[in-house]
Amino acid sequence: MVVDSQALRDTLRFWSSGVAVVTTVVTNSAEAQGRKYAGMTVSTFNSLSLEPPQILVCLSKTSLTTDLILASRLLAVSILSSEQAHLSDRFSGRVELAAGEDRFDGVAITTATTGAPILQEALAWIDCRVTTVHDGSTHWIVIAEAVATDHKDANAAPLIHFNRSYHMLTPEGERS
Repeated sequence: MVVDSQALRDTLRFWSSGVAVVTTVVTNSAEAQGRKYAGMTVSTFNSLSLEPPQILVCLSKTSLTTDLILASRLLAVSILSSEQAHLSDRFSGRVELAAGEDRFDGVAITTATTGAPILQEALAWIDCRVTTVHDGSTHWIVIAEAVATDHKDANAAPLIHFNRSYHMLTPEGERS
């Protein structure tokens, strides 16, 4: 049996994942096209180790945000809550922006140690420095050390992507 990209995509839609926005602060103005920050929605993000505190994220090789992350070696991961599907859509490019508008326009941000923007209302966030990059064919597998982190209310629900749409977790005792 030969597995093509569409067959794999059709199967992997049944793997649920959280949704996050990965951002960076622009340090190379030549590549930035006038931007101060860059960011994109990702679903391939995970913890890697606690000692040292590391995460991994897979970033498309064709993305300007990826180029800027690799140039700056800085990134922040904002883990989205179930109330933030609009931010996922905005940073994934599903929302058409007005001419001259930036993905960060109107989005409240803050920064921590690295200066990479953190979505202020995110469920949780991790501020990182890139340590290693591995070739993953169409994506870079980026390993980054966490240098700061925080989270909101532990009872808030994360944004989940499953079967090509957003979902919300319901605690076992609350199901009808």
